[in-house]
Amino acid sequence: MKKIKWILFSAIAILIAAGWFTYQKVTDETYEGMSIIPEQHKDITLFKGLEPRRNDYVMDGNHWREIYDYYKKQLPKHGWKVEYEQSSPNDDVPGFMSTWRKKGLDWELSISGGYYKTDNQTEVIFDKIPILHSTTWIDQIPNTICIYKNTSDENGSEIKDPSQINELVRIINGAIDWNGEVQPREKSTVIRAGDIEVKVLYEGDKEIYLQSEKGTKIMKPESEFFKLMNL
Repeated sequence: MKKIKWILFSAIAILIAAGWFTYQKVTDETYEGMSIIPEQHKDITLFKGLEPRRNDYVMDGNHWREIYDYYKKQLPKHGWKVEYEQSSPNDDVPGFMSTWRKKGLDWELSISGGYYKTDNQTEVIFDKIPILHSTTWIDQIPNTICIYKNTSDENGSEIKDPSQINELVRIINGAIDWNGEVQPREKSTVIRAGDIEVKVLYEGDKEIYLQSEKGTKIMKPESEFFKLMNL
């Protein structure tokens, strides 16, 4: 009798484990493409009727305006402040876009939605977007900028054209502050602008790293930058 009970107990345990595994797998697949899941955040309530679908939420019918008004009212109650919002009721796909920030968070919440007439569905996307910072490295525009082809080069080439100088300063100041790992690059050059010396690490179409006594920045390999640097 004890043996039968043990077998039954083991079978039930296996069924429970299998059921939990299946539930977890289905849940993971349901939210697979989402950077943020509203159901897991007390300060981001989910509009009633929205159902998760991998990378977005959907519900039958035209409800984009109700959802838009709902989050405009609810999010401020939980400490969120709107950074940007826009609605387009007259477009082929009427809908809205909005971004929200909350004190103490290094990311912002993006909520966008629209009504698709062909499917008679409202689709809403929640996204978690890192807040990027760009520290100003060059406060005063120098009269000249000197470019050294490599770190050991003693004789650099000068840029005196004000428009070129302004554009280079704009690019350097606008690059994103970077606290992550700096990947190796095949080539390097040095920019001297006034009192600041900026080392540029680059390689083909990979991201460019800028390094100075003020820290590290990262930027896309813009063709305009290479042209200004004569690289």
